[in-house]
Amino acid sequence: MKEQRVKGWWFIRFALTIVGKKGIGELKKASKNALIAQEKALRSFLADAKDTVYGKEHHFEDILKAGTPEELFAKYREQVPINEYENLRPYIDRHKKGEADVLFAGKPKMYATTSGTTKEPKWIPITERYYQEVYKVMNQLWFYALIMNKPKAFYGKTLSIVGKAIEGAAEDGTVYGSISGISQRDIPKFMEVLHPAPADIFHIADYKARYYTIMRMGIEQDITLIITANPSTLIEMQNNANEFYDEYLQDIEKGTLSSRFAIPDEIRAVLEKRIKPNPGRAAELRALKRQYGVVLPKHYWPHMQVVNVWFCGNTKIFFEKIKNSFPETCVFHEMGYFATECRPGIVLKSNSPDTVIFGHKVFFEFIHELELESENPRVYRMDEVKKGERYCMIVTTSAGLYRYNMNDLVEITGFLNEFPTLKMIQKVNGTVNIAGEKLHERQFVEAVHAAEKETGSRVAFFIGFADTSKSVYKFYYEFVNADITQKKAEDFTRVLDRYLKQYNIEYESKRSSNRLKPPETALLVNESFEKFKANCIDMGYRDGQFKVNLLMQDEKRHAMFRKLVQ
Repeated sequence: MKEQRVKGWWFIRFALTIVGKKGIGELKKASKNALIAQEKALRSFLADAKDTVYGKEHHFEDILKAGTPEELFAKYREQVPINEYENLRPYIDRHKKGEADVLFAGKPKMYATTSGTTKEPKWIPITERYYQEVYKVMNQLWFYALIMNKPKAFYGKTLSIVGKAIEGAAEDGTVYGSISGISQRDIPKFMEVLHPAPADIFHIADYKARYYTIMRMGIEQDITLIITANPSTLIEMQNNANEFYDEYLQDIEKGTLSSRFAIPDEIRAVLEKRIKPNPGRAAELRALKRQYGVVLPKHYWPHMQVVNVWFCGNTKIFFEKIKNSFPETCVFHEMGYFATECRPGIVLKSNSPDTVIFGHKVFFEFIHELELESENPRVYRMDEVKKGERYCMIVTTSAGLYRYNMNDLVEITGFLNEFPTLKMIQKVNGTVNIAGEKLHERQFVEAVHAAEKETGSRVAFFIGFADTSKSVYKFYYEFVNADITQKKAEDFTRVLDRYLKQYNIEYESKRSSNRLKPPETALLVNESFEKFKANCIDMGYRDGQFKVNLLMQDEKRHAMFRKLVQ
């Protein structure tokens, strides 16, 4: 395939370079004095919210009277507790019903939804200020970082896999959806030419149909940049290519979109306006299959410059499976540490996991991993953390999250002047994550109890483990009725799986797309917990301090339960 540059590629690179250099300059200037940058950020957030319900309850006006950064931070800690989402939910619910000036001045631009620790999802408010100052600015720097590392990143088309921009609305009509979808929807007009298909694709409910459409539109083009958070998505895209390659050829040759897939008529109509017969490209793709048998991205996208994806933590397993499918000349750019609740910074260098945090856009606090169980842990400022140490991060944003516990263990990897760089290590609050589902122990326990009620089968003990190598959860049960068969236990798991889909929207999404395989079932011997505990005490655990989580990602403990299977 000959290199096919998009129309106006030179202007895209020029414009992104101009705004990128400006943003980098602002970042580097602010990073020279972390203490002042943090003071300015926090003062600004508190000043904007001092007349809100939350601001009055927590005496923001009094906090702002502090004369020094140190005094400001101390007064803030005195007045505002460290919050979990459930602490803020009542305030967010008031916003959802239409009330203004509750957590922040005015009302939110939108909500981003994600799984929480209970049955109810989290509704994360996104204010206009937060959207403009954090997402818009960071996206500009992110694109510039891609150009700095690979100047031809935007020469060809971009394949960007995002969520639905709009999924619904709160009681007052404020929309909720995917912040990644909103960000793509709102890209500058001059960048729209980069995308081979409209965002309508992401409203296709059937996952196989969605992946087929993404790949049918993408494989026809000279793609030079792929953006998707989880590398498991790349695996599913390639699986789709393996299954339907010949279907692509027919569609591309004739300028059609296969009728065998469940694509809503209105979306199909939008897509069909953008396609036309391309027998030349179909012939190229047909020749690749004759030559290679199994056709990979490095064959049909030989000019690929950047794959922007997570490759740290649990995602590394999926990344290792797919990375060699791409051209040797392309680079992998870490998506970086971010969550629905907060985008703390971006990765500036390719093949690096280090997220540079933006101390002038978000206020940060840290608790050292050794003090996570302490009733009164020391809280560190951003300028006090040390390279190589691990901390749980607490954030305050302009979107109403005050001293919000991210419940993520991060490691400080270095510094940009005085702003730390970091990488994600793991969740720390009973949450397990294989493919982005963030399944919480509480949801698992409630789902087990719901399955007990529905099936009439009671369990004496149960435990679940995440097997990241197989993208599957394995559930172990010791039933009260010792006559329960393996088949009945598997039926119990199917019911449990259904409740997990109800309780966790991300789990349902990953199961529907097959990024999570159906959970597996094992029956435990009698008195399994007692035997497990005895083994642990023999290994040196203290009897009085012994406890066990019921949902884990721990291979050592998983191996111990495998030995307790009937």
